[in-house]
Amino acid sequence: MKSSMAASLLIALTILGVAIGGCQCTIVQFIFGDSLSDVGNNEYLTKSLARANLPWYGIDFGNGLPSGRFTNGRTVADIIGDYMGLPRPPAFLDPTLTEDTIMSNGVNFASGGGGILNETATYFIQRFSLYKQIELFQGVQELIRQKIGPTEAEKFFQQSRYVVAMGSNDFINNYLMPFSSDSRTYNDDSFITYLVGTLSDQLKILHSLGARELMVFGLGPVGCIPLQRVLSTSGACQQNANNLALNFNQATSKLVIELSNTLPNASFRFGDAYDVVNDVISNPSNYGFDNADSPCCSFGKIQPSLTCIPASKLCKDRSTYVFWDEYHPSDSANMIIAKEMIKKLGFPKVNQAGAPSPQPS
Repeated sequence: MKSSMAASLLIALTILGVAIGGCQCTIVQFIFGDSLSDVGNNEYLTKSLARANLPWYGIDFGNGLPSGRFTNGRTVADIIGDYMGLPRPPAFLDPTLTEDTIMSNGVNFASGGGGILNETATYFIQRFSLYKQIELFQGVQELIRQKIGPTEAEKFFQQSRYVVAMGSNDFINNYLMPFSSDSRTYNDDSFITYLVGTLSDQLKILHSLGARELMVFGLGPVGCIPLQRVLSTSGACQQNANNLALNFNQATSKLVIELSNTLPNASFRFGDAYDVVNDVISNPSNYGFDNADSPCCSFGKIQPSLTCIPASKLCKDRSTYVFWDEYHPSDSANMIIAKEMIKKLGFPKVNQAGAPSPQPS
């Protein structure tokens, strides 16, 4: 009788993931980023001016309603995570988030308007900077430690995957703004030094919190987004903004290599998609696009910060536009970017089965 009870208890413990051998946890990912990776956090920041809750966002995702993503479909992180077999992490502010959800799906802390610097995009009123996202991650860690204990929690977080994809707002919605305090304090070189130095401190904090397998994504040609093109009478790309992105990528790539070589057990990698995005914009027909300089979702010549509003009109074929709105790529463009990243970096399959990857309608 006693042996039967003991066997039943062992089976139950195994199912709960706390067997004698340790935490039987799924490998999940924790995402830190801005609107290119946001999956709904800003929907719960009710005072934020950067929200993707208006009609047309998410039209090609799931049920066609706004998904919290600043595009018509999937983000690059969605697509790469699906390929690797990683579950799609829900937004940190999702009211249904629980410890069990965290352990089976991870968490996405990305926030539209967020930057590496705390002072970036203050006029959006509410957004999570990278420091704030790291603070929220620390709270998540405490919840998991309380649930499974410090030893198993440490294993869980060290086997997880991490993505940091930020920096474009620090230029577009900070340094390049005419009345920005940072634009008065720094020149191009010293601002990048300040920005990358701050990122270095943040990545070291993440490592101290258990991040071992971490990917830092670089910037694309930010001077070619539709919102930057309108600054030119000819509609051309803003080359100064593109040069800033290139120099940021170069400095960040060096930083990631250095940290990976010096931090214990760190496997940090840098993902650079600048060249492929630039080629898509320069030669759109080679990739099946008809338009690479204006958004699919627009309100004529009036160009607010987010163009998808009830009065906006959509292009006839969403799959042929590189940009969905003034800032963000379309699902089709994100697919090309993700495929290039997978090809360059050879992302390994992590779990046998991941989340579904819905294609655009």
